Amino acid sequence: MNRYQHLFARFLLFCVCLVVTVACTVQVLPADRASVRLDDLRPLPAAPQAAVVPLHVAVAAVISPRGNLESYSPLLAYLGRKLGRPVEMVQRRTYAEINDLVRDGQVAVAFVCTSAYIAGRRDFGMQLLAAPQVDGATVYYSYLIVPANSPARSMADLQGKVFAFTDPMSFSGRVYPTSLVRALGAEPETFFSRTFFTYSHDNALRAVADGLADGAGVDSLVYDFAVAREPALASKVKVIHRSPPFGIPPVVVGPDVRPQLRAELYDLLLGLQDDPEGPAILAALGFDRFVPIEDAAYDSVRQLTDGDGMTR
Repeated sequence: MNRYQHLFARFLLFCVCLVVTVACTVQVLPADRASVRLDDLRPLPAAPQAAVVPLHVAVAAVISPRGNLESYSPLLAYLGRKLGRPVEMVQRRTYAEINDLVRDGQVAVAFVCTSAYIAGRRDFGMQLLAAPQVDGATVYYSYLIVPANSPARSMADLQGKVFAFTDPMSFSGRVYPTSLVRALGAEPETFFSRTFFTYSHDNALRAVADGLADGAGVDSLVYDFAVAREPALASKVKVIHRSPPFGIPPVVVGPDVRPQLRAELYDLLLGLQDDPEGPAILAALGFDRFVPIEDAAYDSVRQLTDGDGMTR
C-alpha cells in the first residue's frame, strides 16, 4: 500500500469512528419532555355527554286528546324547567292502556280516573302522588245529562233510549250510570236501545248536545269547565241527576318510581300555587292547587267498582 492509500484508509476509519461517537452521544428526550408548540394549541375534544332521558307523563282521555294537550302543556313545560329534563305527554285511547303504561314503567307519573286508580292499586300497586283541588274540595260528581229539550227527569225515563258511555273503566261515565240502571232492576244491555263509547267526557257531552245520544254520564269537573269555556253548550244540555261526592281523579305514580323523583314531583305539584307561574298553569287546568290525598278518599268509589265487577 503506497503512502496515499494509507492516508485515505486512515481518513475513512476516522469518519466511521466519528459517526459512531456522535450516534452514541445523541440524547433522546423522554416523552414527558417532548417539545410543545404554543402557537399550535388545539382544545381537547369534549367528552361525549349522556343523553337526558325524558320524563314521560300519561294523561288519561278524560277529555279529548286536543283538550288534554291545551290544558296540560303549560304544566308539563313547567315540570321540565324545574327538573332540568324534557317532559313528554303520553296519551292513549282508553284508561286501561294508561294503566298498562304505569304498570310497565313506561311512564313515571299519570293523571288517571278514579276507577283506574282503584284497579291499578289492586292489580299492581299504583300509588297516589297528589290530587287537584277544585272550588276548595277534592271531590267530584257524576252528572246524568240529556238534551235541553228532553222530557227525561231521571234514569228511568231513558229506558229504550240511546246512551253514551265514556270509557269501560270510567267511574263517572260508566260505573255510576250503570249502578243507576241496576237500581231499577235492569242491565244496560237490555235497558237501553243502544249504547256506545265516546272515550272522553267532552265527546260524551257533545254527543248529547248534538243529538247523537239521549243521555250520558259525565265527569262534573269536565262538564263545568266545558260550559264555562263554551257557554253555548249550556243551552243544549241539562243535568237531571247528580251523584253523591266521590274522591277526585288523582295524580299517581308506578310502584317502581324512584323515591327521589317521587319526592321532587310531589314538592313541585304542591308548591305550584306559590310559584309566579302557578296561577296561569292551574287556570289552564281548572284547578285551585294540588294537595295530598289518602287512599281512604276512594273507599266509596271502591264499593261501587267492586260491586260493578269491573274487569279489563
